[in-house]
Amino acid sequence: MAIAYRVDGMTCDGCARAVERAAKAAAPGCDVVVDRAAGSVSIDGEVAEATLRAAIERAGFGFAGPA
Repeated sequence: MAIAYRVDGMTCDGCARAVERAAKAAAPGCDVVVDRAAGSVSIDGEVAEATLRAAIERAGFGFAGPA
């Protein structure tokens, strides 16, 4: 079951790709879907929220928790 998280600061497709790369690095083997318009990233698989938060924040975006 996928879990969606809110991500602040995605203003363009480049931002969405950066968030996708960060999420995939934090959650290898998981399905990752970024929705720039909704400001969210969905992860289908197991990843610790703290690990995902750190990766997204390192990429320069805000992590606002579950959507």
